[in-house]
Amino acid sequence: MHRRTGLDPADLTGFYLEDLYVGMKGVYARTITETDIVMFAGISGDTNPMHLNEEYAKQTPFGGRIAHGMLSACFITTVLGTRLPGPGCIYMSQSLRFRAPVRIGETVTTTVTVQELVPEKRRAVLSTICTVADHVVIEGEAMVMVPCRPG
Repeated sequence: MHRRTGLDPADLTGFYLEDLYVGMKGVYARTITETDIVMFAGISGDTNPMHLNEEYAKQTPFGGRIAHGMLSACFITTVLGTRLPGPGCIYMSQSLRFRAPVRIGETVTTTVTVQELVPEKRRAVLSTICTVADHVVIEGEAMVMVPCRPG
């Protein structure tokens, strides 16, 4: 049976646990915009002036506004829920280490890699890394529950 490739948004099936293998990767990239930051502040309630006020942010060690760390981290769930393993998986845990700021106009590339499969528990452990150019901005590890093939 052919499983999803992550390329067709109308495809509502993800990979089954049996389809996954250690080293398998899923990737998503998005350029951060002013709108992204304002909308994220609105939905999250995080209106820290570091993200919204250039004059304030210029006086900080960052020298200007930066995106919310969790905005970039949200792209991990984009990969998990739409590409690898894809629809049907359940996010169980996530560790995050924020290594560098992300600014408006930068493209965040999120790569999720299968590190370990735990078939008896229907779990997959995945490396989660967000980069801007060749610089790691977030790294961590996720655990997801993945459906088994029916029958």
